[in-house]
Amino acid sequence: MIIKRLSLRIRIFLAMILLILLASILIATVTIYQYKEQTDEYNRSRLERKEQSINAAIYYWLSSGNTFPLETKNLPYIFKDKIYEISNIEKAELNIYDLEGNLVKSSHSGFVKSDAPELLSDTVLEAIANNFQHLYVNEKVINDNSYQSSFSYITDNKFKPFGILNLRYVQDNTEQNKDLKEFLYRLTMVYALMFVLAILLAYFISSYITRSLKAITEKISQTRLSNLNEKIILRDSSTEIATLINAYNEMIDKLEESAVKLAKGEREQAWREMAKQVAHEIKNPLTPMRLTVQSFQRKFDPDDPNIKDKINEFSNMLIQQIDTLSTIASAFSNFANMPAQNREEIDVVEVVKQALDIFTEDYISFFPKQKSIIAKLDKTQVIRIVTNLVKNATQSLEDVENKKLEVSVDEDNGDICITIADNGKGISEADGERVFEPKFTTKTSGMGLGLAMVKNIIDAYDGNVAFTSQVNIGTVFKVKLPKN
Repeated sequence: MIIKRLSLRIRIFLAMILLILLASILIATVTIYQYKEQTDEYNRSRLERKEQSINAAIYYWLSSGNTFPLETKNLPYIFKDKIYEISNIEKAELNIYDLEGNLVKSSHSGFVKSDAPELLSDTVLEAIANNFQHLYVNEKVINDNSYQSSFSYITDNKFKPFGILNLRYVQDNTEQNKDLKEFLYRLTMVYALMFVLAILLAYFISSYITRSLKAITEKISQTRLSNLNEKIILRDSSTEIATLINAYNEMIDKLEESAVKLAKGEREQAWREMAKQVAHEIKNPLTPMRLTVQSFQRKFDPDDPNIKDKINEFSNMLIQQIDTLSTIASAFSNFANMPAQNREEIDVVEVVKQALDIFTEDYISFFPKQKSIIAKLDKTQVIRIVTNLVKNATQSLEDVENKKLEVSVDEDNGDICITIADNGKGISEADGERVFEPKFTTKTSGMGLGLAMVKNIIDAYDGNVAFTSQVNIGTVFKVKLPKN
Protein backbone atom coordinates (compact mmCIF):
# COMPACT_ATOMS: atom_id res chain seq x y z
CA MET A 1 0.00 0.00 0.00
CA ILE A 2 1.04 3.57 -0.70
CA ILE A 3 0.28 4.62 2.91
CA LYS A 4 2.93 2.18 4.18
CA ARG A 5 5.59 3.87 2.06
CA LEU A 6 4.82 7.31 3.48
CA SER A 7 6.99 8.72 6.24
CA LEU A 8 5.73 8.78 9.83
CA ARG A 9 5.54 12.57 9.71
CA ILE A 10 3.26 12.55 6.64
CA ARG A 11 1.08 9.82 8.14
CA ILE A 12 0.59 11.79 11.39
CA PHE A 13 -0.18 14.92 9.37
CA LEU A 14 -2.73 13.15 7.16
CA ALA A 15 -4.32 11.39 10.13
CA MET A 16 -4.96 14.66 11.96
CA ILE A 17 -6.38 16.34 8.83
CA LEU A 18 -8.61 13.32 8.16
CA LEU A 19 -9.82 13.41 11.76
CA ILE A 20 -10.86 17.07 11.41
CA LEU A 21 -12.66 16.34 8.12
CA LEU A 22 -14.52 13.36 9.55
CA ALA A 23 -15.50 15.36 12.65
CA SER A 24 -16.85 18.22 10.51
CA ILE A 25 -18.81 15.86 8.25
CA LEU A 26 -20.22 13.99 11.26
CA ILE A 27 -21.30 17.17 13.02
CA ALA A 28 -22.91 18.53 9.83
CA THR A 29 -24.77 15.22 9.32
CA VAL A 30 -26.01 15.13 12.91
CA THR A 31 -27.04 18.79 12.68
CA ILE A 32 -29.07 18.25 9.50
CA TYR A 33 -30.69 15.15 10.98
CA GLN A 34 -31.53 17.01 14.21
CA TYR A 35 -33.03 19.93 12.29
CA LYS A 36 -35.14 17.54 10.23
CA GLU A 37 -36.37 15.78 13.35
CA GLN A 38 -37.24 19.09 14.99
CA THR A 39 -39.00 20.30 11.83
CA ASP A 40 -41.03 17.10 11.55
CA GLU A 41 -41.97 17.30 15.21
CA TYR A 42 -42.94 20.93 14.82
CA ASN A 43 -45.12 20.21 11.76
CA ARG A 44 -46.74 17.22 13.47
CA SER A 45 -47.55 19.28 16.55
CA ARG A 46 -48.88 22.11 14.42
CA LEU A 47 -51.09 19.69 12.50
CA GLU A 48 -52.42 18.22 15.74
CA ARG A 49 -53.25 21.69 17.05
CA LYS A 50 -54.86 22.60 13.75
CA GLU A 51 -56.94 19.42 13.79
CA GLN A 52 -58.03 20.00 17.37
CA SER A 53 -59.13 23.51 16.47
CA ILE A 54 -61.06 22.29 13.39
CA ASN A 55 -62.70 19.44 15.35
CA ALA A 56 -63.78 21.93 17.98
CA ALA A 57 -65.32 24.17 15.31
CA ILE A 58 -67.11 21.21 13.71
CA TYR A 59 -68.36 19.97 17.08
CA TYR A 60 -69.67 23.40 17.90
CA TRP A 61 -71.41 23.60 14.53
CA LEU A 62 -72.95 20.16 14.87
CA SER A 63 -74.19 20.96 18.39
CA SER A 64 -75.58 24.44 17.89
CA GLY A 65 -75.89 25.52 14.28
CA ASN A 66 -76.69 22.42 12.27
CA THR A 67 -80.37 21.60 11.49
CA PHE A 68 -79.84 18.36 9.61
CA PRO A 69 -79.83 14.92 11.27
CA LEU A 70 -76.35 13.64 11.95
CA GLU A 71 -76.36 10.90 9.35
CA THR A 72 -73.95 9.94 6.59
CA LYS A 73 -76.38 10.79 3.81
CA ASN A 74 -76.71 14.35 5.16
CA LEU A 75 -72.96 15.11 5.10
CA PRO A 76 -73.17 17.26 1.92
CA TYR A 77 -75.96 19.32 3.47
CA ILE A 78 -74.47 19.60 6.95
CA PHE A 79 -71.19 21.00 5.60
CA LYS A 80 -72.61 22.72 2.52
CA ASP A 81 -71.32 26.21 3.39
CA LYS A 82 -69.70 25.65 6.77
CA ILE A 83 -66.75 23.73 5.31
CA TYR A 84 -65.62 26.81 3.35
CA GLU A 85 -65.92 29.03 6.40
CA ILE A 86 -63.86 26.70 8.57
CA SER A 87 -61.27 26.22 5.77
CA ASN A 88 -60.84 30.00 5.36
CA ILE A 89 -60.46 30.52 9.10
CA GLU A 90 -57.98 27.68 9.64
CA LYS A 91 -56.14 28.15 6.31
CA ALA A 92 -56.35 24.45 5.51
CA GLU A 93 -58.04 22.24 2.94
CA LEU A 94 -60.86 20.09 4.32
CA ASN A 95 -62.35 17.00 2.70
CA ILE A 96 -65.39 15.09 3.96
CA TYR A 97 -65.72 11.37 3.19
CA ASP A 98 -68.49 8.94 4.02
CA LEU A 99 -67.75 5.78 5.96
CA GLU A 100 -67.19 3.92 2.69
CA GLY A 101 -64.39 6.29 1.75
CA ASN A 102 -66.26 8.29 -0.95
CA LEU A 103 -65.52 12.00 -1.22
CA VAL A 104 -68.77 13.88 -0.55
CA LYS A 105 -67.58 17.41 0.15
CA SER A 106 -64.33 19.41 -0.29
CA SER A 107 -63.32 22.95 0.64
CA HIS A 108 -61.17 23.11 -2.49
CA SER A 109 -62.50 25.67 -4.96
CA GLY A 110 -61.36 27.08 -8.27
CA PHE A 111 -60.86 25.83 -11.79
CA VAL A 112 -58.02 23.47 -10.84
CA LYS A 113 -59.40 20.19 -9.63
CA SER A 114 -58.36 19.09 -6.14
CA ASP A 115 -55.79 16.28 -6.03
CA ALA A 116 -57.58 14.76 -3.03
CA PRO A 117 -58.54 11.15 -3.80
CA GLU A 118 -62.19 10.55 -4.74
CA LEU A 119 -62.12 7.24 -2.93
CA LEU A 120 -60.03 6.28 0.08
CA SER A 121 -58.13 3.03 -0.14
CA ASP A 122 -58.92 0.09 2.10
CA THR A 123 -55.54 0.58 3.75
CA VAL A 124 -56.49 4.10 4.81
CA LEU A 125 -59.94 3.02 6.00
CA GLU A 126 -58.40 0.19 8.03
CA ALA A 127 -55.87 2.54 9.56
CA ILE A 128 -58.60 5.00 10.54
CA ALA A 129 -60.63 2.17 12.09
CA ASN A 130 -57.63 0.90 14.06
CA ASN A 131 -56.78 4.38 15.33
CA PHE A 132 -60.20 5.65 16.26
CA GLN A 133 -58.84 7.99 18.88
CA HIS A 134 -55.53 8.53 17.10
CA LEU A 135 -54.40 10.49 14.08
CA TYR A 136 -53.36 8.77 10.92
CA VAL A 137 -50.80 11.05 9.28
CA ASN A 138 -49.72 10.61 5.68
CA GLU A 139 -46.90 12.83 4.36
CA LYS A 140 -46.38 13.29 0.65
CA VAL A 141 -45.09 15.87 -1.82
CA ILE A 142 -47.35 17.27 -4.50
CA ASN A 143 -46.22 19.97 -6.94
CA ASP A 144 -43.10 20.61 -4.85
CA ASN A 145 -45.27 21.23 -1.80
CA SER A 146 -45.02 19.00 1.22
CA TYR A 147 -48.43 17.98 2.60
CA GLN A 148 -49.49 16.42 5.86
CA SER A 149 -52.83 14.64 5.91
CA SER A 150 -54.79 13.53 8.91
CA PHE A 151 -57.92 11.39 9.00
CA SER A 152 -60.36 11.19 11.86
CA TYR A 153 -63.99 10.23 12.36
CA ILE A 154 -66.83 12.78 12.55
CA THR A 155 -69.13 11.57 15.35
CA ASP A 156 -72.64 12.40 16.53
CA ASN A 157 -73.66 13.25 20.08
CA LYS A 158 -73.35 9.60 21.07
CA PHE A 159 -69.80 9.38 19.61
CA LYS A 160 -71.02 7.23 16.75
CA PRO A 161 -69.04 7.93 13.53
CA PHE A 162 -71.01 9.00 10.47
CA GLY A 163 -68.24 10.57 8.38
CA ILE A 164 -64.51 10.98 7.91
CA LEU A 165 -62.72 14.31 8.12
CA ASN A 166 -59.54 14.74 6.05
CA LEU A 167 -57.32 17.68 6.90
CA ARG A 168 -54.67 18.53 4.34
CA TYR A 169 -52.11 21.01 5.53
CA VAL A 170 -49.20 22.45 3.53
CA GLN A 171 -45.96 22.42 5.44
CA ASP A 172 -44.18 25.76 5.40
CA ASN A 173 -40.56 25.03 6.34
CA THR A 174 -39.15 28.21 4.86
CA GLU A 175 -37.98 29.64 8.17
CA GLN A 176 -36.57 26.30 9.34
CA ASN A 177 -34.70 25.80 6.07
CA LYS A 178 -33.40 29.34 6.23
CA ASP A 179 -32.18 28.79 9.79
CA LEU A 180 -30.57 25.50 8.75
CA LYS A 181 -28.74 27.07 5.80
CA GLU A 182 -27.54 29.93 7.96
CA PHE A 183 -26.36 27.56 10.64
CA LEU A 184 -24.56 25.34 8.08
CA TYR A 185 -22.94 28.42 6.54
CA ARG A 186 -21.61 29.55 9.90
CA LEU A 187 -20.54 26.01 10.73
CA THR A 188 -18.68 25.83 7.40
CA MET A 189 -16.88 29.10 8.13
CA VAL A 190 -15.90 27.92 11.60
CA TYR A 191 -14.66 24.58 10.30
CA ALA A 192 -12.80 26.24 7.43
CA LEU A 193 -10.91 28.28 10.02
CA MET A 194 -10.45 25.17 12.17
CA PHE A 195 -9.22 23.25 9.13
CA VAL A 196 -6.53 25.86 8.40
CA LEU A 197 -5.52 25.89 12.07
CA ALA A 198 -5.55 22.09 12.09
CA ILE A 199 -3.19 21.98 9.10
CA LEU A 200 -0.73 24.28 10.87
CA LEU A 201 -1.13 22.42 14.17
CA ALA A 202 -0.74 19.05 12.45
CA TYR A 203 2.39 20.25 10.69
CA PHE A 204 4.04 21.48 13.88
CA ILE A 205 2.94 18.46 15.94
CA SER A 206 4.14 15.99 13.31
CA SER A 207 7.41 17.92 12.98
CA TYR A 208 7.86 17.91 16.76
CA ILE A 209 7.12 14.20 17.05
CA THR A 210 9.40 13.18 14.18
CA ARG A 211 12.21 15.63 14.95
CA SER A 212 13.67 13.37 17.59
CA LEU A 213 13.29 10.32 15.35
CA LYS A 214 15.02 12.17 12.51
CA ALA A 215 17.95 13.08 14.77
CA ILE A 216 18.21 9.46 15.91
CA THR A 217 18.03 8.22 12.31
CA GLU A 218 20.84 10.57 11.23
CA LYS A 219 23.04 9.42 14.11
CA ILE A 220 22.37 5.75 13.42
CA SER A 221 23.14 6.21 9.70
CA GLN A 222 26.50 7.76 10.66
CA THR A 223 27.39 5.00 13.10
CA ARG A 224 30.50 3.11 12.05
CA LEU A 225 32.58 0.51 13.82
CA SER A 226 35.81 2.26 12.88
CA ASN A 227 34.69 5.81 13.76
CA LEU A 228 34.36 7.66 17.03
CA ASN A 229 30.57 7.76 17.30
CA GLU A 230 28.79 10.53 19.17
CA LYS A 231 26.00 9.89 21.64
CA ILE A 232 22.56 11.42 21.18
CA ILE A 233 21.56 14.16 23.61
CA LEU A 234 17.97 15.44 23.28
CA ARG A 235 16.23 17.49 25.94
CA ASP A 236 12.49 17.43 26.64
CA SER A 237 11.96 14.21 24.70
CA SER A 238 9.05 11.87 25.35
CA THR A 239 9.40 8.71 27.43
CA GLU A 240 9.42 6.46 24.36
CA ILE A 241 12.04 8.57 22.55
CA ALA A 242 14.14 8.80 25.72
CA THR A 243 14.09 5.00 26.03
CA LEU A 244 15.21 4.69 22.40
CA ILE A 245 18.00 7.25 22.91
CA ASN A 246 19.25 5.47 26.04
CA ALA A 247 19.30 2.17 24.16
CA TYR A 248 21.28 3.78 21.32
CA ASN A 249 23.78 5.41 23.71
CA GLU A 250 24.30 2.07 25.48
CA MET A 251 24.87 0.45 22.09
CA ILE A 252 27.49 3.13 21.27
CA ASP A 253 29.34 2.34 24.52
CA LYS A 254 29.33 -1.37 23.73
CA LEU A 255 30.31 -0.66 20.13
CA GLU A 256 33.32 1.37 21.24
CA GLU A 257 34.39 -1.42 23.57
CA SER A 258 34.01 -3.93 20.76
CA ALA A 259 35.94 -1.66 18.37
CA VAL A 260 38.82 -1.35 20.84
CA LYS A 261 38.92 -5.12 21.34
CA LEU A 262 38.67 -5.73 17.60
CA ALA A 263 41.42 -3.23 16.81
CA LYS A 264 43.65 -4.77 19.47
CA GLY A 265 42.94 -8.25 18.13
CA GLU A 266 43.60 -7.14 14.56
CA ARG A 267 46.91 -5.53 15.55
CA GLU A 268 47.99 -8.61 17.43
CA GLN A 269 46.97 -10.82 14.53
CA ALA A 270 48.77 -8.54 12.06
CA TRP A 271 51.98 -8.67 14.10
CA ARG A 272 51.71 -12.44 14.40
CA GLU A 273 51.28 -12.74 10.66
CA MET A 274 54.12 -10.31 10.08
CA ALA A 275 56.37 -12.28 12.42
CA LYS A 276 55.53 -15.49 10.56
CA GLN A 277 56.27 -13.79 7.24
CA VAL A 278 59.59 -12.39 8.48
CA ALA A 279 60.58 -15.79 9.89
CA HIS A 280 59.65 -17.49 6.64
CA GLU A 281 61.56 -15.01 4.49
CA ILE A 282 64.63 -15.20 6.71
CA LYS A 283 64.67 -19.00 6.64
CA ASN A 284 64.81 -19.02 2.84
CA PRO A 285 68.40 -17.65 2.58
CA LEU A 286 69.57 -19.28 5.84
CA THR A 287 69.01 -22.81 4.54
CA PRO A 288 71.39 -22.53 1.52
CA MET A 289 73.89 -20.69 3.74
CA ARG A 290 73.87 -23.57 6.25
CA LEU A 291 74.24 -26.21 3.51
CA THR A 292 77.08 -24.26 1.85
CA VAL A 293 79.00 -23.85 5.12
CA GLN A 294 78.58 -27.55 5.95
CA SER A 295 79.74 -28.56 2.47
CA PHE A 296 82.71 -26.22 2.61
CA GLN A 297 83.65 -27.49 6.07
CA ARG A 298 83.45 -31.09 4.92
CA LYS A 299 85.42 -30.57 1.69
CA PHE A 300 87.96 -28.02 2.94
CA ASP A 301 91.56 -28.95 2.00
CA PRO A 302 94.32 -26.40 2.72
CA ASP A 303 96.60 -28.08 0.21
CA ASP A 304 94.11 -27.84 -2.64
CA PRO A 305 95.70 -25.70 -5.39
CA ASN A 306 92.20 -24.14 -6.13
CA ILE A 307 91.54 -23.32 -2.52
CA LYS A 308 91.55 -19.56 -3.11
CA ASP A 309 88.94 -19.81 -5.88
CA LYS A 310 86.73 -21.99 -3.70
CA ILE A 311 87.06 -19.58 -0.78
CA ASN A 312 86.11 -16.68 -3.06
CA GLU A 313 83.14 -18.60 -4.39
CA PHE A 314 82.09 -19.50 -0.85
CA SER A 315 82.47 -15.91 0.31
CA ASN A 316 80.51 -14.51 -2.66
CA MET A 317 77.66 -16.92 -1.95
CA LEU A 318 77.54 -15.88 1.71
CA ILE A 319 77.64 -12.19 0.78
CA GLN A 320 74.81 -12.74 -1.70
CA GLN A 321 72.61 -14.41 0.94
CA ILE A 322 73.48 -11.74 3.50
CA ASP A 323 72.42 -9.08 0.98
CA THR A 324 69.15 -10.97 0.56
CA LEU A 325 68.62 -10.90 4.33
CA SER A 326 69.40 -7.19 4.37
CA THR A 327 66.91 -6.59 1.57
CA ILE A 328 64.23 -8.48 3.47
CA ALA A 329 64.91 -6.52 6.64
CA SER A 330 64.82 -3.21 4.74
CA ALA A 331 61.56 -4.10 3.00
CA PHE A 332 59.78 -4.92 6.25
CA SER A 333 61.27 -1.90 7.94
CA ASN A 334 60.14 0.42 5.15
CA PHE A 335 56.64 -1.04 5.19
CA ALA A 336 56.22 -0.96 8.96
CA ASN A 337 57.78 2.46 9.52
CA MET A 338 57.04 4.89 6.73
CA PRO A 339 59.49 7.81 6.91
CA ALA A 340 58.01 11.22 7.71
CA GLN A 341 57.07 13.30 4.71
CA ASN A 342 59.62 15.90 3.77
CA ARG A 343 57.56 18.14 1.53
CA GLU A 344 59.38 20.50 -0.73
CA GLU A 345 58.80 22.15 -4.08
CA ILE A 346 59.89 19.69 -6.76
CA ASP A 347 59.51 19.36 -10.50
CA VAL A 348 57.46 16.18 -10.74
CA VAL A 349 58.40 15.68 -14.41
CA GLU A 350 62.09 15.76 -13.54
CA VAL A 351 61.69 13.49 -10.49
CA VAL A 352 59.77 10.84 -12.48
CA LYS A 353 62.46 10.99 -15.16
CA GLN A 354 65.14 10.39 -12.49
CA ALA A 355 63.16 7.41 -11.17
CA LEU A 356 63.06 5.88 -14.65
CA ASP A 357 66.80 6.36 -15.21
CA ILE A 358 67.64 3.31 -13.08
CA PHE A 359 65.76 1.05 -15.53
CA THR A 360 67.76 -0.04 -18.59
CA GLU A 361 64.89 -1.66 -20.53
CA ASP A 362 64.56 -0.06 -23.95
CA TYR A 363 60.78 -0.62 -24.12
CA ILE A 364 60.10 1.91 -21.32
CA SER A 365 58.84 5.24 -22.70
CA PHE A 366 58.24 8.49 -20.87
CA PHE A 367 55.59 10.97 -22.10
CA PRO A 368 55.30 14.09 -19.92
CA LYS A 369 52.24 16.13 -20.98
CA GLN A 370 53.93 19.32 -19.72
CA LYS A 371 57.57 20.38 -19.64
CA SER A 372 57.43 21.17 -15.94
CA ILE A 373 54.94 20.57 -13.12
CA ILE A 374 55.82 22.10 -9.75
CA ALA A 375 54.30 20.50 -6.65
CA LYS A 376 54.94 20.29 -2.92
CA LEU A 377 55.77 16.59 -2.42
CA ASP A 378 58.44 14.33 -0.92
CA LYS A 379 60.92 13.57 -3.70
CA THR A 380 62.03 10.25 -2.22
CA GLN A 381 58.47 8.98 -1.83
CA VAL A 382 57.53 9.96 -5.40
CA ILE A 383 60.53 8.01 -6.65
CA ARG A 384 59.51 4.99 -4.56
CA ILE A 385 55.95 5.12 -6.01
CA VAL A 386 57.20 5.24 -9.61
CA THR A 387 59.94 2.65 -9.03
CA ASN A 388 57.59 0.08 -7.48
CA LEU A 389 54.89 0.50 -10.12
CA VAL A 390 57.35 0.35 -13.03
CA LYS A 391 59.12 -2.66 -11.48
CA ASN A 392 55.79 -4.53 -11.20
CA ALA A 393 54.98 -3.60 -14.81
CA THR A 394 58.33 -4.94 -16.10
CA GLN A 395 57.78 -8.20 -14.24
CA SER A 396 54.37 -8.62 -15.93
CA LEU A 397 56.12 -8.25 -19.33
CA GLU A 398 58.59 -11.13 -18.89
CA ASP A 399 56.84 -13.52 -21.31
CA VAL A 400 55.56 -10.88 -23.75
CA GLU A 401 57.21 -10.53 -27.19
CA ASN A 402 56.47 -6.91 -28.18
CA LYS A 403 56.91 -5.30 -24.80
CA LYS A 404 55.61 -1.79 -24.17
CA LEU A 405 55.62 0.24 -20.98
CA GLU A 406 54.54 3.88 -21.07
CA VAL A 407 54.81 6.37 -18.24
CA SER A 408 53.07 9.76 -18.43
CA VAL A 409 52.75 12.76 -16.12
CA ASP A 410 49.96 15.36 -16.30
CA GLU A 411 48.10 17.91 -14.18
CA ASP A 412 44.31 17.61 -13.68
CA ASN A 413 42.28 20.10 -11.59
CA GLY A 414 45.08 20.75 -9.13
CA ASP A 415 46.16 17.09 -8.90
CA ILE A 416 49.28 15.41 -10.20
CA CYS A 417 48.44 12.40 -12.40
CA ILE A 418 51.07 9.72 -12.96
CA THR A 419 50.04 6.91 -15.32
CA ILE A 420 51.94 3.62 -15.88
CA ALA A 421 50.55 1.48 -18.71
CA ASP A 422 51.85 -1.85 -20.00
CA ASN A 423 50.77 -4.59 -22.40
CA GLY A 424 51.66 -7.40 -20.03
CA LYS A 425 49.71 -10.43 -18.84
CA GLY A 426 47.24 -8.31 -16.86
CA ILE A 427 45.56 -8.91 -13.51
CA SER A 428 42.62 -11.28 -13.06
CA GLU A 429 39.42 -10.05 -11.42
CA ALA A 430 40.00 -12.25 -8.37
CA ASP A 431 43.57 -10.99 -7.89
CA GLY A 432 42.50 -7.39 -8.54
CA GLU A 433 40.59 -7.29 -5.24
CA ARG A 434 43.77 -8.11 -3.27
CA VAL A 435 46.44 -6.22 -5.21
CA PHE A 436 47.11 -3.70 -2.46
CA GLU A 437 47.03 -6.19 0.43
CA PRO A 438 50.33 -6.76 2.29
CA LYS A 439 52.02 -10.11 1.55
CA PHE A 440 49.88 -10.74 -1.54
CA THR A 441 51.86 -11.58 -4.66
CA THR A 442 51.35 -13.62 -7.83
CA LYS A 443 55.11 -14.10 -8.35
CA THR A 444 57.15 -17.04 -7.15
CA SER A 445 59.60 -14.62 -5.51
CA GLY A 446 59.01 -11.40 -3.61
CA MET A 447 57.21 -10.53 -0.42
CA GLY A 448 54.15 -8.72 -1.78
CA LEU A 449 54.88 -5.45 0.00
CA GLY A 450 55.62 -3.14 -2.93
CA LEU A 451 52.05 -2.13 -3.90
CA ALA A 452 50.96 -2.08 -0.25
CA MET A 453 53.75 0.40 0.47
CA VAL A 454 52.77 2.48 -2.58
CA LYS A 455 49.18 2.68 -1.35
CA ASN A 456 50.32 3.68 2.15
CA ILE A 457 52.37 6.56 0.72
CA ILE A 458 49.51 7.75 -1.52
CA ASP A 459 46.95 7.51 1.31
CA ALA A 460 49.21 9.64 3.50
CA TYR A 461 48.88 12.38 0.87
CA ASP A 462 45.08 11.92 0.71
CA GLY A 463 45.64 10.85 -2.85
CA ASN A 464 44.23 8.00 -4.87
CA VAL A 465 45.55 5.02 -6.80
CA ALA A 466 43.44 2.90 -9.12
CA PHE A 467 43.98 0.51 -12.00
CA THR A 468 42.22 -1.09 -14.93
CA SER A 469 43.36 -4.38 -16.34
CA GLN A 470 42.49 -7.07 -18.88
CA VAL A 471 44.10 -10.49 -18.86
CA ASN A 472 46.69 -10.90 -21.66
CA ILE A 473 46.03 -7.34 -22.86
CA GLY A 474 47.59 -5.07 -20.24
CA THR A 475 47.25 -2.96 -17.13
CA VAL A 476 47.04 0.78 -16.47
CA PHE A 477 47.82 2.19 -13.01
CA LYS A 478 46.78 5.78 -12.36
CA VAL A 479 48.08 7.75 -9.37
CA LYS A 480 46.61 11.06 -8.25
CA LEU A 481 48.44 13.26 -5.73
CA PRO A 482 47.43 16.77 -4.60
CA LYS A 483 49.90 19.49 -5.62
CA ASN A 484 49.91 21.11 -2.19
